[in-house]
Amino acid sequence: MPILFDMKTISTALGIGYLFTLLLIAAYWRDKQRMDTIKVLFLASKATQTAGWFLAVFRGDISDLLSISVANSLMLLGLSLEVIALLRIQYAPNPLLAKLYLFITAICIACFQYVYLFHNEEHYRIVCASMTMGILLLPTCLLPLQRGASILMRIIGSIYTLIMASFLYRGISAWHDTNWTSLYEPSSFQLISIMTIYLILVLSSTGFVLLLKEQASHELVRLASYDSLTNTFNRRAFTDYADKAILHAAKQGKPVSYLLFDIDQFKQINDTHGHHAGDQVLQDLVLQIKPYLRDADLFVRYGGDEFGILLPGHDEAESDSKAAAIIQKIRQSAPLGPVPLTYTISVGVITVVPNPKTRIEHLYTSCDRALYHAKRNGRNRMSRSQLHIEQKAELLG
Repeated sequence: MPILFDMKTISTALGIGYLFTLLLIAAYWRDKQRMDTIKVLFLASKATQTAGWFLAVFRGDISDLLSISVANSLMLLGLSLEVIALLRIQYAPNPLLAKLYLFITAICIACFQYVYLFHNEEHYRIVCASMTMGILLLPTCLLPLQRGASILMRIIGSIYTLIMASFLYRGISAWHDTNWTSLYEPSSFQLISIMTIYLILVLSSTGFVLLLKEQASHELVRLASYDSLTNTFNRRAFTDYADKAILHAAKQGKPVSYLLFDIDQFKQINDTHGHHAGDQVLQDLVLQIKPYLRDADLFVRYGGDEFGILLPGHDEAESDSKAAAIIQKIRQSAPLGPVPLTYTISVGVITVVPNPKTRIEHLYTSCDRALYHAKRNGRNRMSRSQLHIEQKAELLG
């Protein structure tokens, strides 16, 4: 025997749930974080959905124009804003796609208004509302498939995809049997639908907050690991990753090469053209070098104009070839800025087959001597480190 629910009571409970969710999240974000576009969009979606549910509460007591037409339009708009906010967490802003999605939202709302005005029967309203909500949720199917998406993002994206499928299924089913899919008729579908709506309320709000926390954590890790000017590793993060890469090479018995380099006469560039020009040179240097690097290579800015690159698996011939190619590329690069500004680099290189005791600081010390020789011999060149007996003992055990 189906359980009978009073939909006015249920709608009131849902409206209050949306309202308190809105107030609690808004209060938390106001105290803890700045209100950026993503948070504003999500709060706007919850405010719109809250208004829609409260209008639905008074169905039968107020004009159908408000309790059906406006209420459903607000819910469609709120769902659209929620999807946009969710996608903005994972994808970079794209104004053109956002406008296209809002245009589709407007079409969905217009379709429901057409049904309300010219075919105002519950049978048609359920089909239209369910299908348009399913269409608006279609972009969430991309979230679990996105390369590099976190487990949390995949789970939440999968939940939204299931919700989308349930809306589409309800719309198709309503075409054949209105009573079975109506929220106002007692049935097993009514029970499942009400539980699903509560689940959407809890999971969408909790999941969204968790995704923002995850994004903030990733951003903190990035800020702690990368140089803000050049987007290369800073010294602390590089040392950690480099030592792990060296240990991995030691276990496999493979060579590693290390390049230490800086910009020739960099102080003179700063003194002559200003620090802004110096910053442009540093950024251009990184831009010119990155195409020569693999995913496994590690690129660090130690500070000032001093950089390093660890090349796991590169032997002497390969590292010499790469260093020479980089030097030539920098030498032949186009002048920077309005003033014809060119620059060159000097590079120290070392290659070892490490053992478990080898550390990046050992390579740095030895390579620094090679860099000094490159400078002393005229700059704009490379010099390979020649290991002495005591250095071999330190580096190779």
